[in-house]
Amino acid sequence: MTSRTIFALAVAAVMVGCDFGGTTFTLYRNSMNDETMRIHVASFDATASEKYNRGNCEQARDLFQAQSRAKIRFWCEKGSYKK
Repeated sequence: MTSRTIFALAVAAVMVGCDFGGTTFTLYRNSMNDETMRIHVASFDATASEKYNRGNCEQARDLFQAQSRAKIRFWCEKGSYKK
């Protein structure tokens, strides 16, 4: 094997482990004091399908929202956590 082939295989192996937000969903909430604040609650990045991660995020969102007596809003976004 040439050094180029080994390098290409190494890069491919690293990229297989990276999601780049393709199937990851992140659950956020705002603050009682600031409706525009984005607070990270959880990330859903199982190696299963996008549908699986989105479904789990939405289910968690619904459960949190049902428990919240305050005016806190929960929502899911596709991709990894972003400030």
